[in-house]
Amino acid sequence: CNYRTTMPPFRNNDAVLKRMLSKSNNIALVGASKNSTRASYEIMGLLLNHGYTVFPVNPILANQGETVHDQKVYASLKDIPVPIDMVDIFRNSEAAGGVVDEAIAIGAQGVWLQEGVINEEAATRAQKAGLDVAMDVCPYHELPRLGVTGPDELSEE
Repeated sequence: CNYRTTMPPFRNNDAVLKRMLSKSNNIALVGASKNSTRASYEIMGLLLNHGYTVFPVNPILANQGETVHDQKVYASLKDIPVPIDMVDIFRNSEAAGGVVDEAIAIGAQGVWLQEGVINEEAATRAQKAGLDVAMDVCPYHELPRLGVTGPDELSEE
């Protein structure tokens, strides 16, 4: 008998990606940077320009009272004073697991692991907790590919 003892590898689902990008309004961006050459800085600007409310998370910058793209930086997800729809993760694959667990703990609706951030176990934990999951993809490519211009709330006005 040849049967799998492990879960099949995670696969992104276009319907889930589209839902995440169109239904999320409040996005926590973990691994935020003030360095304009970093992907997290560029993507935060892109998300803001598409009408999302973005809360940068970086404990070092938060402790220094810094802002990124004129947004207050928070030390952790639990410090953000509003419900978070999606957590966009710009951390290495190993560190992403802890961020996913924090996202589950705060009741986030979804986690988005950026291109190159792959953590199968964390993706499985998030899905089992009822969160939408995107992994190893970037909103920069997915917004235009899926025809999403920003959160639905903005396009309905």
